[in-house]
Amino acid sequence: MRSTRVTELRCEYLQDPLGLTVRRPRLGWKLLADRRNVMQSAYHIQVSADDPSFAEEGLVWDSGQVDSDESVHVPYTGEALISVTRYLYRVRIWDEQGEESPWSETACWETGLLDAGEWRARWITPAAEAIDAAAQAAFYMRGQFETNGKRVRRATVFATALGLYELELDGRRIGDSLFTPGWTRYDRRLQVQAYDVTQQLSGAGGEPHVLGAALADGWYKGRLGWEGRRDIYGDRRALLLELHIRYEDGTRQVIASDESWRASANGPIRMSGLYEGETYDASLEMPGWSGPGFDAADWSPISALDRPLDTLIGEQSERVKVTETIAPVSLIVTPAGERVLDLGQNMVGRMAFTVRAPAGTTLTLHHAEVLDRAGNFYTGNLRTAAQEVTYVCRGGGAESYRPAFTFQGFRYVRLTGFPETIDLHDFVGEVIHTDMRPTGSFECSNPLINRLQRNIVWGQRGNFLDIPTDCPQRDERLGWTGDAQVFIRTAAFNYGVSPFFTKWLKDLAAEQLPSGGVPFVVPNVLGEDAHSSAAWGDAAVICPWTIYLCYGDRRILDEQYDSMTGWVEYVRAQGENELLWNTGFHFGDWLGLDAEENGYVGATPRDLIGTAFFAYSTSLVAKAAAVLGKEEDARTYAELHGRIVRAFADEFMTPNGRLAGHTQTSHVLALMFELAEGQTKRRLADTLAGYVRERKMHLTTGFVGTPYLCRVLSENGHHDVAVQLALQEEYPSWLYSVHQGATTIWEHWDGIKPDGSFWSDDMNSYNHYAYGAIGDWLYRTVAGLDTDESAPGYKRIKLSPNPESGLTHARVRYECLYGTIVSGWAKLEDGSVAYEFELPPNTTAEVRLPRSADQAVRIDEREAAEAPGTAAFRTEDGSVVLELGSGRYTVRVGG
Repeated sequence: MRSTRVTELRCEYLQDPLGLTVRRPRLGWKLLADRRNVMQSAYHIQVSADDPSFAEEGLVWDSGQVDSDESVHVPYTGEALISVTRYLYRVRIWDEQGEESPWSETACWETGLLDAGEWRARWITPAAEAIDAAAQAAFYMRGQFETNGKRVRRATVFATALGLYELELDGRRIGDSLFTPGWTRYDRRLQVQAYDVTQQLSGAGGEPHVLGAALADGWYKGRLGWEGRRDIYGDRRALLLELHIRYEDGTRQVIASDESWRASANGPIRMSGLYEGETYDASLEMPGWSGPGFDAADWSPISALDRPLDTLIGEQSERVKVTETIAPVSLIVTPAGERVLDLGQNMVGRMAFTVRAPAGTTLTLHHAEVLDRAGNFYTGNLRTAAQEVTYVCRGGGAESYRPAFTFQGFRYVRLTGFPETIDLHDFVGEVIHTDMRPTGSFECSNPLINRLQRNIVWGQRGNFLDIPTDCPQRDERLGWTGDAQVFIRTAAFNYGVSPFFTKWLKDLAAEQLPSGGVPFVVPNVLGEDAHSSAAWGDAAVICPWTIYLCYGDRRILDEQYDSMTGWVEYVRAQGENELLWNTGFHFGDWLGLDAEENGYVGATPRDLIGTAFFAYSTSLVAKAAAVLGKEEDARTYAELHGRIVRAFADEFMTPNGRLAGHTQTSHVLALMFELAEGQTKRRLADTLAGYVRERKMHLTTGFVGTPYLCRVLSENGHHDVAVQLALQEEYPSWLYSVHQGATTIWEHWDGIKPDGSFWSDDMNSYNHYAYGAIGDWLYRTVAGLDTDESAPGYKRIKLSPNPESGLTHARVRYECLYGTIVSGWAKLEDGSVAYEFELPPNTTAEVRLPRSADQAVRIDEREAAEAPGTAAFRTEDGSVVLELGSGRYTVRVGG
């Protein structure tokens, strides 16, 4: 009996999202099957307005049977959506044999306020004469309301703030999200969060009820950047909130923030800053401050702010949350006599602790990534970021605390003022980042590579806190565009990052100059002149194209298209020659090892880098135009790309194929961006491999060249050199830091030198994900998992594992939008290679395996020509090529 089921329904990538303001949300699902070669031939979607019976009169969309194999990004095309409404949906499909599946389980989404004019709430802030706006203490606001005892069917809070906020209802925290409303270009895009408080309100008991909010400076008005700028977006914190209640009798009630609320700045959070940390005085706690029994008579009045509401948007990414807890592994007493907790992992988040001490006892926690070579606590690389948490005890027994509005990057925590006896069980590190869905894993026979892979993942977790930051510890933590674009393909393997980058790329477009220039950091806090470096500004093009490849998301190309073309046209307008980018400021091959002594910029000519990236971005815009059906644009940019490639050759290459930049990075870019072909291309590849060999299998590349180095070597006949580079253990190499005890990726290859000394104090992050881009080579080249550009998002899968990678086995597992993909291989004692593949329903794959002419090929222990489930079996260029449908396969070559 064959059985195919529809499962894991998603709306805009999310399960049962709240507060959507997308008017035509896209739906997706996965298929579960008990056989091979399952393909969807048709689907049927029903959507109701909160009617679980899906009765005909309650349907807002009934697609009927649609002949299509689409099961991701299927747009809703029903009736116009209504604000603050819960929509239920279900799906059934027909397989390739025409057999119908059962209906899926019901999923839902809930709309937010779709039009600015629907808001009834006012922006509220404490009256200016009551609270000092310049103070860094958190302030608290509360408002009362009544429900008249009616039974609640659904209750949803919509909230946002100028600053960071946390909410409470009747004395209980609402949700578990942190650092809301996130960091955006606030004057143009301000996210609104939605919270389901049905259970809290239904079980609250008597009247009245109270909504409470705590607000801190956060990114909105706190210190940002190394120049110490404050109040970049505004100088007053404020709250906007509505509670929508739907009763069982069909009536509705809206509770809105207004001047009836009251405020206080006399609570326990006396200081909170992203770089500074947090100061908490437990003696000032206000028990029950957000409950109905609290006396707020001495609280201050509220003022309303006149601020436009048309900048409000629904959330576009998952929220920041505590995703894991880590117990300290030891308590160290340093040579300096300080007590230091070691968590065993460089992480981003906060320390939670419980303590018993007399009232007034002051406890201080300092956070750091490393110890110095003497074993003492080291904070030099934090620059002016204090990363300090201070807690003043209330006394009277055990008391627990965790910071609310700050985060730190750390492995080690120095304890000052704590009781003489320290119990490790009283401390726990809480890991904080955007709650992205884990999707990929890689493991192999080399434990150092496995540690490197874990470091790559931890680097992403530490730096994907609402935006893709460059570092999470010092006085920076900014959304550097160059770091994001070199790492995005690796990031998309480790986690589901499409919503994360969708949000960030819209802020990039919002920050883009009228000329098309792109700021160095997004959101831009460095000033209007800090923009448009090659490889950094190209994030405007490379990132949306990568999301399209990895998720098959055409909408992101459509929504970012003007930004993409704006960047290419900006570059085109620079200088006297529209085909060469040889003007302006550029970071170049940042931190390249071939830089001058004590320099930051590698030796690769900056105009070569600029022109190479100009060519690459132009080629991607041409492809994007073709995908979107913009045929004239596709021809225009394809023609422009051809002219740039020719200009690059005229400017930087001799007729015999010698490149002007005698560096590894210059050759990497020319090969990666296909700026040469034929014999010239072969010479460039040979020269690159020669440069690596001259360095005794070491790299000299920086931020620009490193991400592509192993890939272009493997793709151009020098996989053996790429393998030796990846497995290199001496400085400079990826595994050098692993030998030095790294648990994340470093900013510098020698952040800690062999003698234990440090590279520098001024710019030496030990959690800096850019060089983690080597993960892309591990996944796509060693394990051999890739998507086909003609059917992106892994609808059509390319599998080309490479067992000649200096390992005895390797395996990648990836959860794409269709389901689980596995590609693994192991060398056996008889000289044969055993491969393992798994493909999800509704996908197909081309598998390419290396073999000698006389080697046998067996699938599931049967000769390939007879094996079930193979649509084709052929040999090409010394490889065996298999066409596989969904299912699990074992393939053995040789033996």
